[in-house]
Amino acid sequence: MAARPATPAAIAASDAAGAGAVAPARVPAERPRGRPCAVAAGLDIVGDRWALLVIRELLFGNHRFDEIAHYTGAPRDRLTARLRTLEAAGVVIRRQYSDRPPRFEYHLTDAGRDLAPVINALRAWGERWVVESPPIVVRHACGQPLETVTICRHCGQKVRRADLKLESRAEGWEIVRHPR
Repeated sequence: MAARPATPAAIAASDAAGAGAVAPARVPAERPRGRPCAVAAGLDIVGDRWALLVIRELLFGNHRFDEIAHYTGAPRDRLTARLRTLEAAGVVIRRQYSDRPPRFEYHLTDAGRDLAPVINALRAWGERWVVESPPIVVRHACGQPLETVTICRHCGQKVRRADLKLESRAEGWEIVRHPR
């Protein structure tokens, strides 16, 4: 059975406590503002620059702290705090590779590896809308540059916004979609 991620309150407490502490998971005292949704909950864990760049580097195969620090450009104290937050949330695990001095590598859990499509989507969006010339090219095993599409697992059709129907399961929140 997979471990459930820490609550957003525990992650915030971990960040507030600093790089050396990880707060235990606890339930937030009050209902969060805005519509309850999995996007907001996910962003509470991986919604900052350093978290996503750490995940990118782990997907690229860079597992040691110095490598991650170098390739992300993150300040070391911020990187330490973020790695601990991601570990507490069940996104990464730490493995010791040296006893003297104690040194660790970081690896993605199943939950962390499931973020690969998010990183690919951000990369594709950045290539299309932000950078003039992509600094890296991701190639598929077929040899072509990777272009991903979302397909429905059940019918195999490409997912288009017009084909989606939203259903609210959160009490007191409805989906209002204005016609175009």
